[in-house]
Amino acid sequence: MNYIIGAFKPPCDISITFSDARTRKQVSVKKDNGKTTMVPVFQSLETISGEVSIAPVPGKRIEHMGVKIELLGQIELYFDRGNFYDFTSLVRELDVPGEIYERKTYPFEFSTVEMPYESYNGTNVRLRYILKVTIGRNYVGNIVEYRDFCVRNYSPVPTINNSIKMEVGIEDCLHIEFEYSKSKYHLNDVIIGKIYFLLVRIKIKNMELEIRRRESTGSGSNTYVETETLAKFELMDGAPVRGESIPVRLFLTPYELTPTYRNINNKFSVKYYLNLVLVDEEDRRYFKQQEITMYRLLESPPAS
Repeated sequence: MNYIIGAFKPPCDISITFSDARTRKQVSVKKDNGKTTMVPVFQSLETISGEVSIAPVPGKRIEHMGVKIELLGQIELYFDRGNFYDFTSLVRELDVPGEIYERKTYPFEFSTVEMPYESYNGTNVRLRYILKVTIGRNYVGNIVEYRDFCVRNYSPVPTINNSIKMEVGIEDCLHIEFEYSKSKYHLNDVIIGKIYFLLVRIKIKNMELEIRRRESTGSGSNTYVETETLAKFELMDGAPVRGESIPVRLFLTPYELTPTYRNINNKFSVKYYLNLVLVDEEDRRYFKQQEITMYRLLESPPAS
């Protein structure tokens, strides 16, 4: 039995290390098996470099048709699982055909790589970046090793950031105005606003503000839309009166938000909405939804 198991073991160990792995920021990502692992974070136009180490099993040698490393940016739609759409593909040849008898180390570098899209792991879609090392072989299968990394891209503070003003009305029964101080928020921002009751003739039981994420994938008849409520924030418990105003102050830091993604490589979009929900004493629900734009602001280093 041990012989059979040994027959399927790869004849070498491949390790891929980043040159600045010790100092670079890391984040946790979920792997295919459901477990999480820490991976380094890069942003677009950074140089990605490091080393590939190949160590044959003692007493064995590896005949190969060449060794290469690829940097791939891929999108996988879960209704088409297993099919990856490559939007970035770079390759470096590490070795010409030959034999490997002992541990061999190859440096690699991909200079100022364009990585326009962020890593994303959603309900129906995944966008990932990987390094892929392939040892080409003639009569048996290639030996392949992967190493994930994460991409996050940062935006400056928007020069124009208009406030949001909206009305909710039911003729002769209810008239509410609500106002948020801006329409674009960074991931650690605070939503500040006010809600004014101009006419109240139905008995409102409570009111809450929701943050919703809407992920749409595919196109045409193959469009899938998933809406997820990420946060619920109770604004008021009890009946409001005419002329009353309710302040809104919602901190975004506790929630797992991403930037807004619009039509990424014609494959998917991710949008965020503020949803104001009112419930009357007969449990009827009234709501008004407004899209907001999320962006990732460069984190300033802590003051020394």
